[in-house]
Amino acid sequence: MTYPEAVRYLGSFINYEKISSWPYKESLKLERFKNFLASLDNPQNRLKCIHVAGTKGKGSTCAFIAHILRQAGFKTGLYTSPHLNSFRERIRILRPGYGGLKSADTFEGMISRRDFARIVTRLKPLITGCNRRSEYGPLSFFEAYTALAFAYFKEQKVDFAVLETGLGGRLDATSVCHPLVCAITPISYEHVDKLGDTLSQIAAEKAGIIKNIRGLVTVSAAQRREAGEMIRAKCRRERVKLYEVGRDIVYKHKNGSFSVRGRFNNYRGLKVRLLGRHQIANAALALAAVEALRFGNVNVESDAIKEGLYNAVWPARCEVISRGPWIILDGAQNIASALAIRKTVKDSFRYKKLILILGVSCDKDKKGICRVFYDLADKIILTKADNPRAAEPEDLSGYFKGKEIYITSSVTEAKEIAVQLARKDDFILVCGSLFVAGEFRALCKSGVNSKDDKIFSR
Repeated sequence: MTYPEAVRYLGSFINYEKISSWPYKESLKLERFKNFLASLDNPQNRLKCIHVAGTKGKGSTCAFIAHILRQAGFKTGLYTSPHLNSFRERIRILRPGYGGLKSADTFEGMISRRDFARIVTRLKPLITGCNRRSEYGPLSFFEAYTALAFAYFKEQKVDFAVLETGLGGRLDATSVCHPLVCAITPISYEHVDKLGDTLSQIAAEKAGIIKNIRGLVTVSAAQRREAGEMIRAKCRRERVKLYEVGRDIVYKHKNGSFSVRGRFNNYRGLKVRLLGRHQIANAALALAAVEALRFGNVNVESDAIKEGLYNAVWPARCEVISRGPWIILDGAQNIASALAIRKTVKDSFRYKKLILILGVSCDKDKKGICRVFYDLADKIILTKADNPRAAEPEDLSGYFKGKEIYITSSVTEAKEIAVQLARKDDFILVCGSLFVAGEFRALCKSGVNSKDDKIFSR
């Protein structure tokens, strides 16, 4: 099977990332995925995993953890979703000794086209057999891709695998792993039609990655009361150690750096290059997760933690891609994330006028997100990603009454208008959907996308 053939093959699977409405519990069947993994000799059981769930900051936290472990000399697998421009971004291996990204357009250690095609070729007959026998229906795209990641990480003999949940936690395909550490990032309202319409219900789904596994340690970001109570109750039931940022792990920010009082050490003079106070909170959680590995006799030195945090890169999360005018990309698609990027913009930048390019998915809290950005923006360009889940720009316009609004049918058109409107001392904020940020980034960075990967355009 060639690389384009392998891409088209996986593109034929049902992909819930492209569908706005679908039955959550009926569609996600861990039994189906476990049966398939058994036919692969359960590669996930050979991996030492750090499993990350939550609402906001999952990807950034995973990136911090992976870069720390790489800095400490470990060959580290990193599995995240969604992608920005190439679906190969989801499966990466960070190898010791690498000096950082060669360019802003490169995701370090992406699975190669050759390895991708080779492993898909090996999995295809097993997938066909599984789908034929399964009483739970055929595998989804995310399940097949997660299996590919497990098989690749096992084959490449990674020392650790850092896994980001796709949706929720309890029923997510990544939840079949047997982690050494679970990390829960801040939980807020999202996917209420699937995860529940209360914070406790959503937290219960996210905390579903916590299992009664000998030696498992869970670390949690500071949470709102209902979410924190649910996580603590889950850890008590499963008899799992829990350490919480804000209680057991404390961080302080001052003069451009921060310090952390961890469980085993005090860390001073820490810095991250990812912008925003929320990234410091994510870094503290990542540090806590790495510290928790000590319960498994893995001791990461302070210098590796410091260097790893500073070297961590996570594109399209308050990413600066231009100056004069400023152009910032961020995937803020829930109220909590929108509030975080608004605060970061206000605290970190000086400009005359802010031009907002906004596009969101139709199943998100459109009213809440728009309300957060209303006072921040001087001019609004509403757009949509090339994605069947994208909300129509006209559906957002009613939330910006009284503002100067431009309606566009594509990210390309939105970019053209923004460039015409912006002066050198203005600010262009591209946000809402990561899909929008990814398309905008591809327009600004040559060589980011490939024709084959467009089959997986979101």
